[in-house]
Amino acid sequence: MLSYSRGPASPLVEHTVDQAFRETVRRFPERDALVSVHQNLRLTFTQLDERVEQAARGLAGLGLTAGDRVGIWSANCAEWIILQLACARAGVILINVNPAYRAHELAFVLKRSRMKALFLAERDARANYRQILEAASAGHSLPLEHVIYLQTDCWDRMLAAGRPLPPAHLSCSDVISIQYTSGTTGSPKGVLLTHRNILNNMLLGGQKLKLTERDRICVPVPMYHCFGCVAGTLAMVITGAALIFPAAQFDARATLAAIAAERASIIYGVPAMFIAELEHPEFSQFNLTSLRGGIMSGAPCPIEVMRRVIEQMHCRGMLVAYGQTEASPVITMSNIDDAIELRVATVGPALPETEVKIISIDSGETLPVGEQGELCARGYMVMKGYDDEPQATRAAIDAEGWLHTGDLAVMRPDGYFRITGRAKDMVIRGGENIYPREVEEFLYTHAAIVEVQVVGLPDESKGETLCAWIRLKAGENITEEEVRQFCCGKIAHFKIPQHIRFVDSFPTTVTEKVQKFKIREMEIERLGLSGAAKIETA
Repeated sequence: MLSYSRGPASPLVEHTVDQAFRETVRRFPERDALVSVHQNLRLTFTQLDERVEQAARGLAGLGLTAGDRVGIWSANCAEWIILQLACARAGVILINVNPAYRAHELAFVLKRSRMKALFLAERDARANYRQILEAASAGHSLPLEHVIYLQTDCWDRMLAAGRPLPPAHLSCSDVISIQYTSGTTGSPKGVLLTHRNILNNMLLGGQKLKLTERDRICVPVPMYHCFGCVAGTLAMVITGAALIFPAAQFDARATLAAIAAERASIIYGVPAMFIAELEHPEFSQFNLTSLRGGIMSGAPCPIEVMRRVIEQMHCRGMLVAYGQTEASPVITMSNIDDAIELRVATVGPALPETEVKIISIDSGETLPVGEQGELCARGYMVMKGYDDEPQATRAAIDAEGWLHTGDLAVMRPDGYFRITGRAKDMVIRGGENIYPREVEEFLYTHAAIVEVQVVGLPDESKGETLCAWIRLKAGENITEEEVRQFCCGKIAHFKIPQHIRFVDSFPTTVTEKVQKFKIREMEIERLGLSGAAKIETA
């Protein structure tokens, strides 16, 4: 028996996000659509629809038309949802900009994406976006025509200057979202996702979770990730479930409080978020009995953490999802009626209408069941490609339409999958994808550094953290803290190495190729991380 599985047949929708949203507004006009706790804002579907229409007209007032590109750079807020749906209505492509980006990364995305407008917060607890934008713009010729600050007079003026939307013939195969991911090289790539990609992915995922308009989904995950803007926004769009934002950025106490106050039935999160909630000193003070389930994804899920979430947070329907941005994002997912042991030991079977196979890294042949190889997926959910990068697209999607994930996995005889590692040199820290080469190339810009190697190390909370081995130029002498200060404000905080070691040489092969796996093994031994390395994950 070969490691190939196809999820069950299921009808797919062939309409746009806005068509789906309008139908849900018609069905549930007075039900809660969005509750932003930190903004003290509550909107019914009718009220949200009115704001979406106003924002879509505001886009038209800026001279934006179908196919144009705009970016949003902000932590979670109601305006994020409003703008996402307004872009879908106007046919404008929305580009998600990571709030952790600093000037170096922002300048790259602004130039590469060709966005005409950027919607952003002025500042929040983690960043002064205005200052970062000014730094990114210094010395660069950017295509930006409009900069609109959210929750300010600037946003209000844009809304007030709205115009009727020009006629546009939108198709479900049109690109609606561009999400930047590190992919297989050091520079971020723009993943092109269509209405059909993301609507159907959440339709099928929502069916697994048995979502209905009676559900209330607590969303502490960031909107710039697929987890937020697909599993969050589109769950509301498709099913009529209410979305609850507990805070602008993840806050364990705020999440627990929002679940209790708003009687949330579904909770999303990456493992580190659930750990923080379970370990919060006030955890026992919050009534979480309204919860029935949720989705844990974004990083390997420790089995004991999953058990605690199921038992202590009343989430009997807690599912594990596996995927990547290039797959819109979910490829496999647990079933809600699976035994707990099965849900905590695997990442589930293939979603409906999704093909999954395990291939040999060397030959590309499909492997027998039980053998480890690279997981590949095919179906409606595979991205349209990387923006303006045909070579990278061909490397990721083969001639037969298979997306090569770069993840190592094993398929069981029952069709369930277990992720065992990664073929690509990718680090996942608390749900954030980090490509070591990107960090290495930045560190090489330090005048004292002659050579650097970055690897991921196991971490009980974050899943993985970064470790940098650095060789200095002769006569140079810098400290670990000086390296971190050099990174601070220039690259995203989650890319700054937690562990730094100055070395005179690196373990290499006879052909002088650095053996990163040996660096990782040596650091696990030196830092006493063998326990974390042995944590069983689904």
